[in-house]
Amino acid sequence: MTSEDYDGFRAFLEEACGIMLGDNKHYLVSSRLSPLLAEAGLPSLRELLVRLKIGTDVRLRDRVIDAMTTNETSWFRDGTVFELLKTVILPGLAKSRSARLRVWSAGCSTGQEPYSISMALHELVLLNPGKVAADVQIVATDISPSVLKQAESGIYDAAAMARGLTPERRSRFFTARGGQWEVNREVRQRVSFRELNLCQNFQALGKFDLIFCRNVLIYFSSSLKRDILTRIASLLLPDGYLILGSAESLANYSDAFDMLRFPEGIVYRLKRHPARVQHHHV
Repeated sequence: MTSEDYDGFRAFLEEACGIMLGDNKHYLVSSRLSPLLAEAGLPSLRELLVRLKIGTDVRLRDRVIDAMTTNETSWFRDGTVFELLKTVILPGLAKSRSARLRVWSAGCSTGQEPYSISMALHELVLLNPGKVAADVQIVATDISPSVLKQAESGIYDAAAMARGLTPERRSRFFTARGGQWEVNREVRQRVSFRELNLCQNFQALGKFDLIFCRNVLIYFSSSLKRDILTRIASLLLPDGYLILGSAESLANYSDAFDMLRFPEGIVYRLKRHPARVQHHHV
């Protein structure tokens, strides 16, 4: 892999999906793409770039992006966030919303996050009948067609089930299917999946009360982060919430949100219109 080929691939990846590779990620590229190159009968990264630039093989392009995106996930990841969801965010939204709630899970990977949100909501509704909107629509998006296919199936193997799921939740929300586990209908019916590249326009998704965008923006350039966060803010309804990964921050990237600190963690709430804030203090 020459420096020229590596730089060419970096440019392709950033243009295709916004992911920025560092200067010394040659081994990462080689290890992730070698099986794909062998399967496609391509002798080198240079040959792959030539094929990608022609642009006729959409499936190859999708598989390259798939190989280079990190689909690291688990059930109830950063579990305190889901406690915050049940104790603060959803009850708070229920007081100010009369109709259904809409939630967006961006970068949903194989579906554990949106299904975990749905399970947490189900638990909350059971504990607080009539006090929380039972009509919640969860839109889950990812750039990778292959992980979305698995997410939509709602079927997981034993290794996936062992990551972050208590035995009680497994028995309540899943059905055993010959060595695998299928998410029950009561959890799945709230969730819809669609392919989405955050670098592109996503206004068609509509408005949301709550957006999860955890450990997705870390792969993007500063300018792209600012752009995406501006567009995310435009999709949030008044007093809507944004949840980032536990190690992420909005500092230097957006001033559209107020940071709220809780024992369970940090969330961001869309700032109110200046006129409304002034009126509130009067």
